[in-house]
Amino acid sequence: MGKRSVPETSQNTGPHVPVLLDEVLAALSPLSGKRIVDGTFGAGGYSRALLEAGAVVIAIDRDPSVTPYADALMAEFEGRFIFVAGTFSELDSLAAEHGPIDGVVLDIGVSSMQLDQAERGFSFMREGPLDMRMSGAGESAADLVNTLDAESLANLLYAFGEERKSRRIAQFIVAARETAPIGTTLELARIIEKAIGRKPGDAHPATRSFQALRIAVNAEFEQLVEALFAAERLLAEGGRLAVVTFHSLEDRIVKRFFDPDKGGPAQSRHLPQVVGEERRWVEVAKAQKPGEAELGRNPRARSSILRAATRSGAAARPVRFDGLSVPQVRGAA
Repeated sequence: MGKRSVPETSQNTGPHVPVLLDEVLAALSPLSGKRIVDGTFGAGGYSRALLEAGAVVIAIDRDPSVTPYADALMAEFEGRFIFVAGTFSELDSLAAEHGPIDGVVLDIGVSSMQLDQAERGFSFMREGPLDMRMSGAGESAADLVNTLDAESLANLLYAFGEERKSRRIAQFIVAARETAPIGTTLELARIIEKAIGRKPGDAHPATRSFQALRIAVNAEFEQLVEALFAAERLLAEGGRLAVVTFHSLEDRIVKRFFDPDKGGPAQSRHLPQVVGEERRWVEVAKAQKPGEAELGRNPRARSSILRAATRSGAAARPVRFDGLSVPQVRGAA
């Protein structure tokens, strides 16, 4: 996946600005001589900062458009920067041949770079094909919008975008496509705005629906869970994992991954206590959010949250989705 930024706004400020950068560097410190995996390379903001702090960086991304940024860092930091094409859900196998890894950083979501490229179809602010595929392969957002029945589409928008007016939006989409397939971002954005209206000062009415479609097209929740467990397999005791998310659905997954006991039912003091499983992550840091200074420089950072923890010596768990509150589309197989 590409380097992540925050949800789109109508005020597009400087592109490719890595959020919570100082906090991420502190979470992975000390960095000099350490080997760090940047699992979501994008335009290379985190990778550059890690390299400048003296780390060796193995960067991963599935988006072909990041190649120029990777080439530039390989030339500038010869011998200390390695780029591997692939998904961050495979980061353990992709990084395994590059020596013991001391830390991993993941920055989840869609990047400023991708939003700013109208032809990628991520933005409801720019005219482009209704695509949203980070890798350029597989089913597109247009495929979903034009083939799902109203109930399935509404369930998707609600589960992945927390869109409370999902049924009305789905009805308007199905009605509109009866005339002709919906093929562009602005066309879909107009249909959504017509369906639910727009109040001055509110976020664009298409925000949640575009988020939901992007998540579905790129299997983002599945990728995130797989990546977290891949990092758990990759890192030895003492290794650090830092994860930046941009909405509550992702953050809840990361929070419960680091501390599974918090996701379980409350125990009664009147019953025998159930012993929790062995902890795979210790020194779990309190969630960090951007300060006023960063928000002033980069308004897109407003919803970002950093969580970080240290790997214990316990054996890695098998991949499992239960207990992580991974959103599910109702009625899906």
